[in-house]
Amino acid sequence: MGFDEFLEKGSIAEEPVLTAGDLARGHLKPTRGLTFRPYWWEAAPRQHTSPALPKRSDVVIVGSGFTGLSAALTLLRHGRSVVVLERGVPGYGASTRNGGQIGSGNQKFRVKRLIELRGPAKAAAMLREGVRMLDYIEHLIATEKIACHFKRCGRFRAAVQPEHYESMARDMEDLHAIADVESFMVPKSELHSEIGTDVFFGGSILPQDASLHPGLYHAGLMQRIQEGGGHIIGNAAAQDISGDEHDGHSITTPLGSIKARDVIIATNGYTDGLVPELGRRIVPIGSGLIATGEIPEDTLSRLLPKNRVYGNTNRVFYYFRAAPGERRLIWGGRVGRLANNTSPLAFRHLARDMLHVFPELADVPVTHGWDGTIGYTYDEVPHLGRAATGMYYALGYCGTGVSRATYFGNKIALQLLGRSDGRTAFDDLSFPSFPVHTLAKRAVPVVETWYRFLDATKR
Repeated sequence: MGFDEFLEKGSIAEEPVLTAGDLARGHLKPTRGLTFRPYWWEAAPRQHTSPALPKRSDVVIVGSGFTGLSAALTLLRHGRSVVVLERGVPGYGASTRNGGQIGSGNQKFRVKRLIELRGPAKAAAMLREGVRMLDYIEHLIATEKIACHFKRCGRFRAAVQPEHYESMARDMEDLHAIADVESFMVPKSELHSEIGTDVFFGGSILPQDASLHPGLYHAGLMQRIQEGGGHIIGNAAAQDISGDEHDGHSITTPLGSIKARDVIIATNGYTDGLVPELGRRIVPIGSGLIATGEIPEDTLSRLLPKNRVYGNTNRVFYYFRAAPGERRLIWGGRVGRLANNTSPLAFRHLARDMLHVFPELADVPVTHGWDGTIGYTYDEVPHLGRAATGMYYALGYCGTGVSRATYFGNKIALQLLGRSDGRTAFDDLSFPSFPVHTLAKRAVPVVETWYRFLDATKR
């Protein structure tokens, strides 16, 4: 019997796969597992090279995510020399670990609540600038010719409860009135025109929201920076920064020291004690995602007939989309609390959520599971500006960082250059610290568990 015939008779069994149903039930065999890295890295592997550290640069940027790369590109285009420092492999953090959904960044507050917090004029300015953030990332991708599957696909936000639908409808009216944002509502009777499930009570559509492939977008930004003469250096954590705005800064790394006229801190969810006044203003929160294997074309087109990006109205929300150019589903939410991120159990809750919405996917394989860290601020808005030490910063995107980080990176670079077009509606916002930062970090899982309880009990 030949080898091909041997295979056909099944004498050599294929390695069993982990299905969504198995994962949701916790039925895990030793031979079944996930690839514990972002699905996005399949098309855009991380670059492990660490070039030599220059002795001097006009600007050093700490952090190689979207903020840092956007800032670097802006500075290079204005004739500055730039070095980007990354503690690990460039792009290892949340910029290549997110879901690739792009909005205007106003998912945290309803319009009326934002007005209560900031006043009508400031709320309007922040909302309008959110729209400009979305437009800016589209402009940048087109101008720099970055192939990353950018698409204005629209966002469907599902109402988990009937009262959520009515509340969203009023909020969409307010959003149009104050910021001229286009939207429309989809009642439960028309739900299947947008999504193939019966578990929701309608939802809202923001047709200008977008999607991209975050791995390819990040790789494209890196390529443009390197082509422009910028340096992106991995395994070069900024261990200490001394000096000031008058004499310049000296940045110590494992590869040596570098001097720079200016420094930008662009670390978001990976902000630590390097700059204490920033460290106590950011709490890291974990985000987890899974990717499925191939889904039959007729099934996927029925489940996601408009191929948008999707989310819901829960306090602890989940979000999902189809992978660009493939029949896979990317499903995200908060990280699992009962297992580490190299155990399939860390992603069990994501499979459960997915099968609650789409039970017909129980037999579809789950191929990838990964997590990332987002940066939360006490007031739940992002911040940019100049620290007391003279260093610049942009961070705190609270889970809506694809467009915000890109936009804020550009703006903080323009502010460093002293340009008037670097001004934003966020410049004069106070940046509050967490009252007890250490306790705030420890409280995250407790608060999240409480929110899950409220979601489950429909309160």
